[in-house]
Formats: sequence, structure tokens, C-alpha cells
Amino acid sequence: MDQPVDEPDTGPKATQIPPEAPPRQIGIEAEALDRKQTALERMRLPRPVLRRFALLGVLYVVLVGGLALTFDSGPRRLSLVPVVVVLAFAFQTADSAAGMGFGTGLAPLLFVLGYEPLQIVPVLLLSQTLMGLVAGAVHHDIDNVTFSLRPLNDETKLLFLLVGIGSVAVLGSVVLTYFTLELSDVIIESYVSFLVLTMGVVGLLRARLRTRIEYRPRRLAAFALLAGVNKGIGGGGYGPVVTLGQILSGVYEKSAVAITTLAEGIVSITGIATFFILFSYGVPVDLQLLPSIFAGGFLAAIVGPYAVRVVPNSVWRYLIPIYAFGIGLIGLLFGVDV
Repeated sequence: MDQPVDEPDTGPKATQIPPEAPPRQIGIEAEALDRKQTALERMRLPRPVLRRFALLGVLYVVLVGGLALTFDSGPRRLSLVPVVVVLAFAFQTADSAAGMGFGTGLAPLLFVLGYEPLQIVPVLLLSQTLMGLVAGAVHHDIDNVTFSLRPLNDETKLLFLLVGIGSVAVLGSVVLTYFTLELSDVIIESYVSFLVLTMGVVGLLRARLRTRIEYRPRRLAAFALLAGVNKGIGGGGYGPVVTLGQILSGVYEKSAVAITTLAEGIVSITGIATFFILFSYGVPVDLQLLPSIFAGGFLAAIVGPYAVRVVPNSVWRYLIPIYAFGIGLIGLLFGVDV
């Protein structure tokens, strides 16, 4: 019999889980790391990981420098806007650590700063793709999630499920919304915000119950479809629904965030393709904000996953649904896309 030890609160302890409770299928490695190491121990990274982080640092300097030179518009218009860099860092950190919030928080503030929709939306979609891929790779590298193609593990199957169903739902809902159905922006924003708020409440109740939920792929397929429809009709609501949907379907919180981050990055490619099509038809697309958002977002795509690794899962059990509740509430009160 295992000897009792002082463990961080990662969820229900083994003694609190009924014998008939299903074993965890996704997040096994992340949960084991939480139980075996303290937060201080998790702060220390293996040398191979540190070397890869150093390579990312070199890549970051090269890419930011290249983007700054490419979009240099002279002394009157800086290619790197400090306030945008800071905002991008803050909201991408939250997105990489909680699976939601990048576009929700950043887009309204950029509007306040005087930028136009065609200066904001394409850059956010492009950044979400780039940062999602980087953050997903970092999550995998530091054991928040483990992806494997040979053999194909449950985490990778879930990623394919979320990306496949989500992408089809995005395309289908875009066609229905813009060519068949006529839905007002108010209805769309209110629906998505209320859905996210409700899921936040359910997530909090589930955290309080301290039960282990059986992993249900079919339930996740429904959440992926719902999230894709949300993104297609309103441009938002994907991250909160997919993250909380995974948690409510038995996925470990840390792994749920990691999978969502990578899945949303891949699904956002659909949105980028749409804007390239519009650009080919003569619609002007301004990428002037790209250097600033990339400069802040790339660093955050490393910091966010690292925070997920270090901070105890007990924090994420409550922080993720609370954050989702806050995003939904802000969307309802102020009409902000979530």
C-alpha cells in the first residue's frame, strides 16, 4: 500500500476516489509530475529543454528584428509600439496558461487605441496561429501534455478530433451565417457570452465536487462542434468552450489548456485563409501591428506554459472556470466578443 505523503492539491486524492472510478486517460504525465514534485522542483527544467528554450530565444530575436525592419515606416511611425507589445504579452500569457482570453482582451483595447478592424483581426488570427503552435510545442516539451504519433496516443487523437470537427464547424457556420442566416451581432455576442459564463459556473461547481470524471470522447466531439460554430458565427468562444469542455469530459486541467492552445492555433489557419482570399480580391489587409504583437506574444507563448507547469493544479481547477466566468460576464455587460 502506498505510504501517505504531503502532496499538493491537484484534485481528488487516491483515497478520495471510489474504487469503481475510471482511471485518468489524458493528463497522466502532468498529474504525476504534480504529485511527485513540489512547485519549486517543477521550476527547474532539464538541460535539453533549456537548450531548446535558448534556440527559441535566438529565433525570437531574429524574427522580431526581421519583422521590425520589414514593417519600418520611418521615424514618425514605429514598427514596434511598446504599449501593444506589453498588452500582447499580458493577454497571450493568460491565453497560453488558461486556454482563453487573447483576442477577448486585446482586440477591444486596440480599438480604443485607434486601430481599425482590418488592422486588428488579420494580425490577431495570424498571431494566434503562430503563438498557438509555439505554446503547444512548449507545453509538450515541459510535460504539461504528451503528444505522440507513433504510437498514436489519446492526447493526439483528441487534438485531431478538436481540430477536425472545429475546422469543419467554423467553415459551415461562416457559410450559414453570412450566406443563409441573418443574425444580429447583439444576438451572437450575447449567446456566446452567456454560454461561456454558464460553462464557467458549471466548471466551478465541478471543481468544488472534487470528483474524477470519466473521459468521454463523444462528449468532447459535441464541445468541439459547439466551439467551432461559436468561432465561425462570432469569431470567438472557441478557447473557453474547448478548455472547459475537456475538463468537464475528464481531461486533466493542465493538459486541457495545452491541447486547447495548440488546437486553436491550428483552427485559426482557417480564418487566415479567409483573409488571404479577401486580399486576393483587392480587400486591403494592414499587417503593421504584427511586429508588436509578435514581440510580446512570442515570449508569452513560453512564459504561459511554464506557469502552467509550475503552479499547482489546484489553482488551475478554480482559476480556469473563474476566468471563463469573467470573460462571459464582460461579454454580456459590454458586448465584447469572447
